Amino acid sequence: MAGARYEDVWKLFGSSPAVKNLSLEVKDGEFLVLVGPSGCGKTTTLRMLAGLELPSYGRIWIDDRDATMLSPGQRDVAMVFQSYALFPHMTVFKNLAFGPTVRRLGRAEREATVKQVAQSLGLESLLDRRPDQLSGGQRQRVALGRALVRQPKIFLLDEPLSNLDAALRVQMRTELIRLHREWQVTTVYVTHDQVEALTMGDRIAVFDQGSLLQIAAPSELYDAPQNRFVAEFIGSPKMNVFPAEVTDVRQDGFAVRCLGETISAEGRTPGAGLVKGTSVSAGIRPHDLHLAVEAPPRCTKQLKVTVELTENAGSEIFVEVTAASGTRIMARIHRSTRVSPGDHIILALDPADLHLFAADTGDTLLVGRVSPEQSAKMPHAMKTK
Repeated sequence: MAGARYEDVWKLFGSSPAVKNLSLEVKDGEFLVLVGPSGCGKTTTLRMLAGLELPSYGRIWIDDRDATMLSPGQRDVAMVFQSYALFPHMTVFKNLAFGPTVRRLGRAEREATVKQVAQSLGLESLLDRRPDQLSGGQRQRVALGRALVRQPKIFLLDEPLSNLDAALRVQMRTELIRLHREWQVTTVYVTHDQVEALTMGDRIAVFDQGSLLQIAAPSELYDAPQNRFVAEFIGSPKMNVFPAEVTDVRQDGFAVRCLGETISAEGRTPGAGLVKGTSVSAGIRPHDLHLAVEAPPRCTKQLKVTVELTENAGSEIFVEVTAASGTRIMARIHRSTRVSPGDHIILALDPADLHLFAADTGDTLLVGRVSPEQSAKMPHAMKTK
């Protein structure tokens, strides 16, 4: 296994930066996910590690070796592409054996390696078929297997599941997690799907417009985002964010005016970023808004809202509602509850779940309820009791 490191890396296409001043460490043996919207620089970041793109500035290290100018073949990494990239005229066995054959492994060693990988991926019965005789999920497993037989130091995956249907995506996510645990290969995985990122990554690196915004464990990204972009991007449905005004700041709490109501949070350290009379953005996740009759006892603040839309997700229902201020927000209700557009309902929330962001920069001023361990890692302005 191996780790990797980006050191002040820039990638320019003409005069336009695709990746800006990236410093990032990939830990030995971890599953790191690069996530962000289309065009954010995540695939370019992956391709630079593979050697398919050279950085305009900065250095890339694999283990303790400067790999910045090394060719792809000299880096001992393996990459799986979105399009599978299988040889259509070769059987599954020959596709899997292609890399070992090029490296001139002996026949016995080559066949043993292919057999081991085929068994791990459930491909034993498909070794004599060609790619056009396989399903999408089977072809994706062959593409993964062709990378695994190389026994690389680092495994790179560029949106490998995007061509699969929803059921297969879930199945292959589980398969990839199992393979990572079995093979313990350092893995860097690119996706625009934040659900994939949350379910698969040991850590997640969030990109936007070529910049790395935050890298952390999935739970920390979800509970303690460092800015509004990360807060809204991570989580499905995304966090509700709306205008607010700070109406009171005390040593042991604060109050904000938003959604046509005053919400007072007691027992929370407001931090240096909150000043009475300033405009901020407030946020709360749909999962932290409940029907008042279903809400936990800690949800003491109530909002009178009007139902606009309902989305039945099977295990739960999400409702889009209009608050007294005219702002639309999303809330979660129990799957057995029946509401319709036009209904007037009462939602409840715990003020401790409220996040606050600077109105101009989007930087986090205060996060919602987090663990003491997470709170200890945060800048002072973000901390909460």
